[in-house]
Amino acid sequence: MAFGTLAHKVGTLPLLQLTQKLGELDIDFVQLALSKAIGDIDTSLGKLSPGLANHIAEQFDKQGIRIGVLGCYINPVHPDPVQRRYEIDRFKEHLRFAREFGTTIVATETGDLTTYRHQDAERYEEIGWSILRSTVEELAEEAEKWGAYVGLEPVCTHTLTSPQKMKRIIEEVPSSHIGVVLDPCNLFDRTNFERRDQVVNESFELFGDRIVLAHLKDVVTPFKESDGRPKSVKPGTGVFDTAGFLHKLNEYKPFVDVSIEDTDAHEMNEVIHYLKGLSK
Repeated sequence: MAFGTLAHKVGTLPLLQLTQKLGELDIDFVQLALSKAIGDIDTSLGKLSPGLANHIAEQFDKQGIRIGVLGCYINPVHPDPVQRRYEIDRFKEHLRFAREFGTTIVATETGDLTTYRHQDAERYEEIGWSILRSTVEELAEEAEKWGAYVGLEPVCTHTLTSPQKMKRIIEEVPSSHIGVVLDPCNLFDRTNFERRDQVVNESFELFGDRIVLAHLKDVVTPFKESDGRPKSVKPGTGVFDTAGFLHKLNEYKPFVDVSIEDTDAHEMNEVIHYLKGLSK
């Protein structure tokens, strides 16, 4: 099992400085969101090329760090069709060049569940789902062309609100190039928090074979007033069964990449040491 983190955890920096600072961490890989992490190279839509991707990957490799996933967190249900098209095209560009960066995974979340509530208070979930399905179909088709994977991350306040919704999108868009980015703590809110072990088990039962990446943090109460979710904290400092999750993850997906979240850079090495002890 490999442990990594978000590349921009150390800030938005010039590429060489970024990789040098990340090299001070005991990480195996990074989740690289290009525009969030690299401050001295224009990586906007239309700028990527094999040469640029190889150059970026080489700098990480010099520090012994692999690019495990490209984070391209678009809003696939954006209410503005022009903006949604721009974001879809940007994600597709990431899919085309993913292998040049040394990965095959491009990850995103799936947009707010209530995006279309102002348009139709009764059918907004159905509208959002239809747009999400259409977007995922297009992204999956592109991924298939380039031997890449669309990593979808379910979140309890987004269109993929639950393990069951994640399973549904996999069934409705039957492409083997759709994978799951599983962050179990993103599925918890006040309605299911006491059943969190069951939520984790359901996730593995429904789509454990499709997990391509895991995110790991911890949670504590009280719940946020804004969305009913628990507060996120660094692994090992909350009530989440981290050891149980890692063992189940290893059972379903040996050697899967685990990206550590809600952990400051200066605490990263300590947390990795802790997690490696749990995962033995």
